Amino acid sequence: MPFPSQTLRFAVNFFLHPSMLGSLVPSSRLLINDVMAQVDWERARVVVEYGPGVGTITQEVLKRLHPEAVLVAIELNGNFVEFLEDEIRDPRVRLVHDSALHVRQVLEQMGLPKADYIISGIPFTNMRAALRRSIAKEARQALQPDGALVVYQFTRTALPYLQSNFASVRQGFQLWNILPAHIFYCTP
Repeated sequence: MPFPSQTLRFAVNFFLHPSMLGSLVPSSRLLINDVMAQVDWERARVVVEYGPGVGTITQEVLKRLHPEAVLVAIELNGNFVEFLEDEIRDPRVRLVHDSALHVRQVLEQMGLPKADYIISGIPFTNMRAALRRSIAKEARQALQPDGALVVYQFTRTALPYLQSNFASVRQGFQLWNILPAHIFYCTP
């Protein structure tokens, strides 16, 4: 459960930038556990998180992340980037103030290989169709051949974009989240 300052910051940013956030509150423990269960933490060496926000998922990734692995957290909201820079002191984290559209360039600039996993909670519902398509395509191209994109969303808006870019899209659902959430596990 996030600290009150995290929840307050999240809520304030929801009202300031509603198109950047899919919900007024961070993800529930049940949703977080469902998302984390999709990742083979022993194998994962390069993990990317799109839209870490106040770090709710980020902190859970770090609890499971292999000591030799790297987490590249790509955040578009400058307020969240500043917050995360102050809050997270783990040397495995590479926090980047940028867009998910540039994931391949970010990895290349850091001298990292393609990602084993990309975890995304960015709200596809609030994007134009062209942007949804581009983000799904970029994620596919930024993954290792045996990698996976794990997406959690409050609607199924992302599904056709994921299906058109990935050979396999498994679906799950977490009812006990505010709002109930879909989880998509996408592999090349």
